Amino acid sequence: MSQEFQPGDFLIFQLESGFGLLRFLANTERDGEKIWHLAAYNDLFLDADSVDRGLANPEKLSVSQPHLALTTRAFESTQVAGMGNLPLADSDLIALDAWVADKNAEVSDRSVRLLLGLR
Repeated sequence: MSQEFQPGDFLIFQLESGFGLLRFLANTERDGEKIWHLAAYNDLFLDADSVDRGLANPEKLSVSQPHLALTTRAFESTQVAGMGNLPLADSDLIALDAWVADKNAEVSDRSVRLLLGLR
């Protein structure tokens, strides 16, 4: 993937009739493989302008999944675009920290859309 993301980046991905929203939390590595850590939001948007309006008040966004751990293949299966960055709060990282502490924590090879039940 040609884009590099920074922790706190908001990422949009296209659905059939709009856009979904993710947040990049971090990359880690396990057994030499990069793992992508994301949060996902319930909020869906009709167009990029409505995403911008939603990001103007990020405290009103509703998190559906505070942490998803994906393989690079799974992450790259859904095209994303950066829509801004806000520093992560400690509360944004609770689920990621729990995943890191669990040596048996799973990494999904399923796409974001499949994990969220979206098409």
